[in-house]
Amino acid sequence: MEVSFSLFGLLLVIAVALTIATLPQTRTYSFASWVVAAVLAGLVYPQIYLQYLPFDYSQCLSILLQVAMFGMGATLTVKDFARILKIPKGVFVGAVLQFSIMPFLGWIVSKALDLPPELMLGMILLGASPGGISSNVITYLAKGNVALSVTMTAVSTLLAPVMTPLMVYLYARQNIDVNYVGMFWSILATVVVPVALGLIANGLMNRWEWDQKLAEKRLAATSMIAICLICGLIAAKSQEQIVRVGAVLLLAVFLHNTFGYLLGYWGGRLAGLNEQDSRTVAIEVGLQNGGMAANLAADVLKNPSAAIAPALFAPVMNVTGSILASIWSQRSHDSASISDNHCNP
Repeated sequence: MEVSFSLFGLLLVIAVALTIATLPQTRTYSFASWVVAAVLAGLVYPQIYLQYLPFDYSQCLSILLQVAMFGMGATLTVKDFARILKIPKGVFVGAVLQFSIMPFLGWIVSKALDLPPELMLGMILLGASPGGISSNVITYLAKGNVALSVTMTAVSTLLAPVMTPLMVYLYARQNIDVNYVGMFWSILATVVVPVALGLIANGLMNRWEWDQKLAEKRLAATSMIAICLICGLIAAKSQEQIVRVGAVLLLAVFLHNTFGYLLGYWGGRLAGLNEQDSRTVAIEVGLQNGGMAANLAADVLKNPSAAIAPALFAPVMNVTGSILASIWSQRSHDSASISDNHCNP
């Protein structure tokens, strides 16, 4: 009876995600719905993940992260990095805010909610991670500066091998022995190298005159699937702990995420960035690479409990990001309509 109920719940979750992805009115929330579905599937029916693992748990996380980062890298070009020279201020402001606001928020929110040390570590790891893979899509939907978003994601990813271990050391050294070198090499192997290989693949597709748009679309979809599987796998592995502390941890990641948007936006405005660039910085700061944080927790720090916060952060950030994008998109539309009315009395 329990298995039948769990299976029914799983099918219901998938049906809801399919409905959201299909309807034109809710298609904006498509990726968010699939991440939520993957996490709920892991909680309701964990065997679907855990019974069929081809490798051990931490190895599977590493491989899925490499797949996701390769897919992201394949959507980048050398021009995305060269753009740093054209928009240095936005990239610099974004990078500074990314690696200052989010680690601090992870620490202060954990302290305020009195989270246990292993969950605080997960929050700090999350805050010290680079921008999330979905940030470019959310920026596009929010009428932000997509070129700046892509460049910021690329730059924060390249900075991660140095900045992530440093931020974890600054905020978590009292609770754990930070393996700086291990974290550095892990980020290099699971994030930077796959992105570089994806970048090379993009160049080869262009040289061989493949249908690049179709290939990039499929690789981006592969990245999204890998992220869903990472979140679902962590949820399945940590089911009992999530049920026990899920409510307070959901509150923690929600506060972490929304204050990231808020401080990212106003940090950009105070730095002199325009509205469009400030929106972009807000999204880049608020959305984190939870897959990388989860992999570091499980593979390098050998602390599966620290991977729970990144797994819960992914569905939260994609839902809030989609909502924020809808609000900003509507405001841009309304502003354009008012401008047209003024121009055409």
